[in-house]
Amino acid sequence: MLLQQNWVSPHRAWQSLGKPFLLFVFLMLQTADLQARRGHQFVWKTGHWGRCIGDCGSGGVRSRAVWCTHAEGWTTFHANCDQQDKPESQRRCFKVCDWHLELFEWEVSGWDRCGLVPAAGAEAGAEVCVTAQHGLQRRSVRCLHKLNGTAVSGEICEYFTPQPPAEQACLVPCPRDCVVSQFSAWSPCGAGCARGLQHRTRAVLAPPLYGGAPCPSLSESRACGAPACPLGEEQHTYSLRLGPWGQCRLPHPRDAELAGRTMLDLGSDSGERSTAGLAGEVEIGYQTRQVRCVRSDGKHAALSLCLQDPVAAVTSRSCVMPKDCATSEWSPWSPCSRSCGWASVAAGLRSRRRRVRSVAVGAGEPCPQLEEREACSGGGKAPLQPCPRFAWRTSEWKACQVSLLLDQQDPQQQKQAGLCGGGIQTRVVYCAQIVVELGTHRPKEVARPVDGKLCPGPAPASSQLCHLPCLAECAVSPWSPWGPCLPESCQHHHGGRGFRMRQRQVVVDPVGTLAGCPHLVESIPCEDARCHEWEVSEGTCVTDRGKCGPGHRVLKAVCKSRKGEEVPHHLCSELPRPEVVACEVPCARDCVLSEWSPWSPCSHSCSSKNAEGTQSRSRSILALPAEGGKACPPERALQEQRACNEHLCVHFFWEVSPWSSCSEDVLGTALNATSSWNGDATCGVGIQTRRVSCRKSSSGQVTPKRCPESIRPEAVRPCLLPCRKDCVVTLFSEWTPCPTACQPGNATAVKQSRYRIILQDPASGGQACPDTLYEERECEDVPICPVYRWRSHRWSPCVLVPASVRQGQPGQSEPCGHGLQSRAVTCLSEQGGSATVGDCVQWAGAMPALVQECLIPCKDDCTFTPWSKFTACSSDCDTTRSRRRSLTGRSRKRDKCQNTEVYPQVETEPCPCEAFTSQPHGNWSECIIRGAPSELQPGMPARAGARECGQGVRLRAIACYDSAGTLVEPSRCSSSGYIEEPCTVPCPFDCKLSDWSSWSPCSSSCGPGVRVRSKWLKEKPYNGGRPCPKLDLRNQVHEAVPCYSECNLYSWEVGPWSPCKINSEQNSLHCGEGIQTREVRCVSTAEDHGVETVPNTLCSQAEVPEAVQKCTLYCPSECAVSDWGQWSPCPQVCDPNIMQIRTRQVLRPPVSSKPCPEVSQMKPCILNQNCFQYQYNLTGWSGCQLGANATCGHGQRRRLLSCRRSDGATVSMQLCQRLHLEKPVPTSSRCVVGCAVDCQLSPWSAWSQCSHTCGAGGQMVRGRSVVLRAAGEGRACPEQLTQHRSCPVKPCYSWLLGPWSPCTVQGGQCGDGLQVRNLTCVVHDASASATSKPVENALCGELPLKESVLQLPCSVPCPGDCHLTEWSEWSSCELTCISGRSFESTGRQSRSRAFIVQAAENQESCSGQEMETRPCSGGKCYDYVWQSSLWRDNVRTVWCQRSDGVNVTGGCSLRTKPAEVRHCSPPCRKPFSYCTQRGVCSCERGYTEVMRSNGLLDYCVKVPGLEDKKADVKTIAGKNKPVNSKMHDIFKGWSIQPFNPDGKLKIWVYGVSAGGFFIIIFLIFTSYLMCKKTKQHQSPPPQQKPLTLAYDGDIDM
Repeated sequence: MLLQQNWVSPHRAWQSLGKPFLLFVFLMLQTADLQARRGHQFVWKTGHWGRCIGDCGSGGVRSRAVWCTHAEGWTTFHANCDQQDKPESQRRCFKVCDWHLELFEWEVSGWDRCGLVPAAGAEAGAEVCVTAQHGLQRRSVRCLHKLNGTAVSGEICEYFTPQPPAEQACLVPCPRDCVVSQFSAWSPCGAGCARGLQHRTRAVLAPPLYGGAPCPSLSESRACGAPACPLGEEQHTYSLRLGPWGQCRLPHPRDAELAGRTMLDLGSDSGERSTAGLAGEVEIGYQTRQVRCVRSDGKHAALSLCLQDPVAAVTSRSCVMPKDCATSEWSPWSPCSRSCGWASVAAGLRSRRRRVRSVAVGAGEPCPQLEEREACSGGGKAPLQPCPRFAWRTSEWKACQVSLLLDQQDPQQQKQAGLCGGGIQTRVVYCAQIVVELGTHRPKEVARPVDGKLCPGPAPASSQLCHLPCLAECAVSPWSPWGPCLPESCQHHHGGRGFRMRQRQVVVDPVGTLAGCPHLVESIPCEDARCHEWEVSEGTCVTDRGKCGPGHRVLKAVCKSRKGEEVPHHLCSELPRPEVVACEVPCARDCVLSEWSPWSPCSHSCSSKNAEGTQSRSRSILALPAEGGKACPPERALQEQRACNEHLCVHFFWEVSPWSSCSEDVLGTALNATSSWNGDATCGVGIQTRRVSCRKSSSGQVTPKRCPESIRPEAVRPCLLPCRKDCVVTLFSEWTPCPTACQPGNATAVKQSRYRIILQDPASGGQACPDTLYEERECEDVPICPVYRWRSHRWSPCVLVPASVRQGQPGQSEPCGHGLQSRAVTCLSEQGGSATVGDCVQWAGAMPALVQECLIPCKDDCTFTPWSKFTACSSDCDTTRSRRRSLTGRSRKRDKCQNTEVYPQVETEPCPCEAFTSQPHGNWSECIIRGAPSELQPGMPARAGARECGQGVRLRAIACYDSAGTLVEPSRCSSSGYIEEPCTVPCPFDCKLSDWSSWSPCSSSCGPGVRVRSKWLKEKPYNGGRPCPKLDLRNQVHEAVPCYSECNLYSWEVGPWSPCKINSEQNSLHCGEGIQTREVRCVSTAEDHGVETVPNTLCSQAEVPEAVQKCTLYCPSECAVSDWGQWSPCPQVCDPNIMQIRTRQVLRPPVSSKPCPEVSQMKPCILNQNCFQYQYNLTGWSGCQLGANATCGHGQRRRLLSCRRSDGATVSMQLCQRLHLEKPVPTSSRCVVGCAVDCQLSPWSAWSQCSHTCGAGGQMVRGRSVVLRAAGEGRACPEQLTQHRSCPVKPCYSWLLGPWSPCTVQGGQCGDGLQVRNLTCVVHDASASATSKPVENALCGELPLKESVLQLPCSVPCPGDCHLTEWSEWSSCELTCISGRSFESTGRQSRSRAFIVQAAENQESCSGQEMETRPCSGGKCYDYVWQSSLWRDNVRTVWCQRSDGVNVTGGCSLRTKPAEVRHCSPPCRKPFSYCTQRGVCSCERGYTEVMRSNGLLDYCVKVPGLEDKKADVKTIAGKNKPVNSKMHDIFKGWSIQPFNPDGKLKIWVYGVSAGGFFIIIFLIFTSYLMCKKTKQHQSPPPQQKPLTLAYDGDIDM
């Protein structure tokens, strides 16, 4: 109710206030609008840019919405905003089209390292990391133009695919502090009284990661505890400290004059002062260094304490003044290389060069980069050519060739004419360039073949299965009977000249034959041709007088056409029309004759000189006459004969020649201008002609009048002119590139070639194909490599340190020792003229040395002549060669120079040996069949003519070694580098069957049957040949085809019945019952042969007519009746209720009253007795029948139609046709016999380059591809489409850097020295276990630039110096893991160097330590756990341990570190109390705790019963009694302890428990009574949730 009231009141309020309120709001808005306009609070807003529309490329336009809004957000008119600040609503853009898909793609870099993302508003360190933190990793995503690699707007790529994400969430493991090992043991202190330092070190096990704490100090030092030495009794050692060499300085000019020239003199040996082509000016100066003596405590001492011989310390030496490499200025920038592009998105490259003017000398700066490249844009205003795209293109399919398919089965077979059925057709597949027309951005086809590698995707098929229609001869039906004599036209008068004709039909249309069908109509000229004639039917004989005797029959005539159709009578009006014919009704005594029989068939189909056609009819005597009656005629009057088929055995027909080819005609060209049959106006309409002549069957051509003009074939007909097809060829491909790099002057001429491909062969008189499809020419303007050479001049005299410098040093007065000498090196051209240094640097190889060390012997040195040349070697491999030198001057008299061990005068070495041995290397290759087809021209179709099986070779690579076991070129051992061995690839043999046998006769003489032929097995398949078809037990395969034998080809022919013969012995009257006979024979109704008698077995034995029958010759005066007529037909559906009737007439009434015999008979129509039903019957489908010359492909399957009688007999088709039964269709259908196609492969490619340029393990590979996949039962494709063979093992030459030597200080014990390493040229076979052997440096070529540093400055610490230790061992490989699972695929391992302090004075100034980290594989996850020892006096040891048991510093979280010292708060100061492990004060053993209400210990009370155990406890307890507790004295013998000393509860505990229980019961009962009284006076309150009360002991409850 309340809710309803609340709703009604606002509703009424709105009705009363709504309209004024709306008016008020409206006025307010108007006011705000005016104020806003005054205050200029309107701003422009824009929407997002729309899609780019317009033409492809940079001509597109994109739009966006622009509107004016108030500062408060509502939209208004544009006029309210400042028009000058209006943003643009349209801008130009790059319109992307579908064909740009191949030009642009997203380029995505790899993800960078995962970085921490600072949480918004979070303080640093506020969150505690448990396992990992959320991070973010980024990568660069940009849209690239594929052709030149420039970045374009991302919207272009977004048109095809969405932009890949540039950021993704990731996990960063928690910060990991640096982990170090435990300290090593302290180093030993020195013996004696010298106070030194001892130190210890530790190594880095894991570097700090993800913001972890850095590594602590890796070393610690402490003073040794030795006593101080008494004054003057210190024991010291002394070391000579060598300082670093100073800068190289030129001597003072006066020193230079004394010491000789330091600059090289070009004129000394060349006579020229020109410096053209000079490699670099060399100046020789000197450099010095400091030498000091250091005491073992690090203090300096007198130099004499370190040197016994003052000359030993070398303090100066000659040096080369450093000069930097000098280069020319940069050349101008080359033109921009961008030659094509899509609008403005492409960028090209340009370059510039500079040349070397003089090379670096000494420690001068080496030459900088000599070529520079940068991206550029086209710059020119002319539009760039669009960049080419490439796609696969094909020629048209060549004609279908069955022979290609048959060659797979038997390549040796003779080529048959007229092959048909399944075949193979081929085409050329090539890669072509597609260029887009300028301005239109539409592709324009440029059929220019290019390298197939430029085309994307797999190439289309180059061959396919096809079908060649089989030739079919025309088949015709038998001739029909001759027709009546008809005039040419029925409009002419009757009785003129005409023709009789017979026809035959085309049963099978001809396919692919020029011959066509034979003539289908033959004619015979005839006279008295009529189109219509009277058909006369006789009525009954009406006597003239009485009941018998002469009379007449009335003839009823109907005018019919020759087709048997009834026509109006006036068409026959010109013909004589018989109306009445005489007849006679026999009287009772007269002789009675039968009716004439039908005329017999004509004996000949035509008449000739020797034979004329005749036919006869007869009648017989039925009743003999009585006396006085009319006598019977003589026997000859019972027979009649007449001529028939009187026309000559000559027939005429129109013969036609084949149609000519279609040719143009005047009429045709006029027709072409107006219309065309097939809508293709280019081909047009022409005419075809043929010759038409009338021919006589027996002889040749006759006058055309002999043949009917009405059926004369046409001699001219219109035709479609075949479209003229010109030959279509591609453009020539680009010339193969000429070498851009220069060629040596003596190199053979390089040729370049190009080719083109026929796409369409000419047809119908089209333009022929060009003769030239492949062209070759020599390359023009091939750059010849220029020839430059270095020329070395004579060495200068040896330059020593200047005398003034030498004299200031101890013992250096004599001008002798080691110095430097230099020489000039110039650059010469091929003709010997001078050239710039840059030319030689580029073309002449390494420059000869400009400076070398030299020695001016001192007076005490041994001097020798130069070494002689080595002696000659003999051909034997075990010989040696030697060279000699001899002492010169005073050295010959010195004894020390005679010591040949120190100063050898003869050197001997073994002679080089030319004996080589080979060792097989690697596995045998597969069997390689040689004799592949010669190289194909590019673009030509690949012929699969390579042999796949038979004899071949397999190869095994060799490694060649010299007598010293050093690897050498394999050509030293074998020309090919291989061992060859013959092998055989077994050839597959297909199943072979014989040819087909001839067809058997048709199995049925009437109706459908089968004809059979067979093949038998000749050879079984093996080695993967084609399998045999299913064979029977006699290894034969059969083929059956349906056949049909016409049922009326052979029929029974009966002659007329003989006169009735009465047995005269028993009957004197010669009348009554007798027997008559007739001739029955089997005849063939073959064409043109009339009636021919054949054996009776060919006719149906079930239907043999009766040859003998009973007959009756009626006696005189008896009733005479005619023969029975035919039975009336039964209905189509046999019904026994329907009767079949036959009748006969009374021909002569009887004289007596004896009745005549019955004149009608009836019998029911009973199925399969006298009534039969007929239906069409279909055989099953035959197998697929191919043409005679086809082996597979399209064929036909047939089923035969026959007429079957209801009793199962097959009868003539005419019986079914007469009933007009519906024929089942179809009786033939198309089918396909699958072609067995062997897999067709391309020829093997050429062998590839070796996968390794040198060494073992190199492989060469060649491949082939599937051109046509196998089909049917063809041989499948082999699995092996590639072949490998090992390469001959070529020696690998490489520079081998030796290890760095320890730091050596020449002439001193500490200070600055040198580390050196050797660079050796070695030979090896690049295998893992290869042993390297040193060889001549020339075999390795140029020195490696990066690794050419062969000496490094180093220092050996002197006593008291700070120094770094050696590197520690690499730590074990450790993975970064989260919850025990690896976070990264690779781990890390570290090593470090600690800083050692040797003197306490240097401790402050010494600092620095080094660490290295490297990635490693196969790492482990380690856990770090705090370990602790047992407590001792509230103290214990806590350390961090790795999960493999190694104790470390770092790695464990400091938050979880256990306490090392136990503290209680407040401290445990009560007597007999102590701090527990939990940090709580407790009492010692023997005392119990008395606790305060706040849970803290108040004091300790002794447990009773333990006084006698320890005597001293009482005294202690007495001393430490609590002073402030008087109650303790009152209850001295009783304490609040629940347990007795024996462990049982005390009695007071039970009492207190019982009392408490009773108090609780009382309180509950009282509460219940109070609540019950209040309930009686209150109305029931609304239901509420139960309230749980807890009693806390307060009395107010």
